[in-house]
Amino acid sequence: MRDIAPFTVIVAEEILTPHGEIMGMFLEETIPSRLPVKEVISQIRAQGGLVCIPHPFDVLRQSALRNNIIEEIVAEIDIMEVFNSRILLPWNSAKALAFARKHGIARSAGSDAHTTYEIGNAYIEMPEFKGKDDFLQALKKGKISGHMTNPFIHFASVWTKLKNKS
Repeated sequence: MRDIAPFTVIVAEEILTPHGEIMGMFLEETIPSRLPVKEVISQIRAQGGLVCIPHPFDVLRQSALRNNIIEEIVAEIDIMEVFNSRILLPWNSAKALAFARKHGIARSAGSDAHTTYEIGNAYIEMPEFKGKDDFLQALKKGKISGHMTNPFIHFASVWTKLKNKS
């Protein structure tokens, strides 16, 4: 996709660890799930990638990286998602924003779209960039926008999972 798209494509992956998800950005190869957190970070770095924490502090999401682990790896975090349109409890986003500000971490947003209706519910308006380092600088200048997804959309996600299992 990166080679044929008429726009910039960042190859990224959410990697499930035993303690929650970590996103690797600017990757060249897939990183296996279920590796320890520090091993996932090591593999992201080996590819020259960035470490992003998706939906941090979300107490209702099992895949959210646990708070104590976030504290342990804070020096390794390049980007933290501070607005996720699917988070049901707004104070989780406020906690992520405060944490990112306190530690000087670049901030991101995500729609976390599971249905077509959710695409674009969260986005960042930022300057154009070339490469990983320029991306981080542009992200720091970006403006996060969007709105919360209707909580009832979660039923559509559950329905889709159940339908696909049969």
